[in-house]
Amino acid sequence: MRTFWNVMIFDCPSCKTQNRVPVARVTSRAHCGKCKTALTPPDRPLAIHSEAEFEELIREAQVPVVVDFWADWCGPCHAVAPELEALARTKAKDAIVAKVDTEALPNIAGRFGIRSIPTMILFREQREAKRVSGAMTAQAIASNLAL
Repeated sequence: MRTFWNVMIFDCPSCKTQNRVPVARVTSRAHCGKCKTALTPPDRPLAIHSEAEFEELIREAQVPVVVDFWADWCGPCHAVAPELEALARTKAKDAIVAKVDTEALPNIAGRFGIRSIPTMILFREQREAKRVSGAMTAQAIASNLAL
């Protein structure tokens, strides 16, 4: 799965055809344009590659979005990565998990006052609803963010 401006590209699990799905419909029932197989919502964290992708995801998502602010040099960030994968799997229909590399996108990190990493921010209806910092389990992340 990759993201491009207001759509995400999903590979069909059945026929492997690439399908364009608008960000606003990522968690709703979408089907493959070729074989009509149901496309599942994202069940792993989405890597954000630009400020435009970030803005669009927060603006268009119809479900809460958990954004993990991290950096490659950060040991606790690597420790929490599998927990975020687990969170994405368990909350696939109810939330989107995304990752912002603070080294690659410092403007986004600065705008949200990220002072320590990992920091996870929950966005609901385009606004920051809650944040937590530090490495923790998927269950603790969900509980602390009230997911």
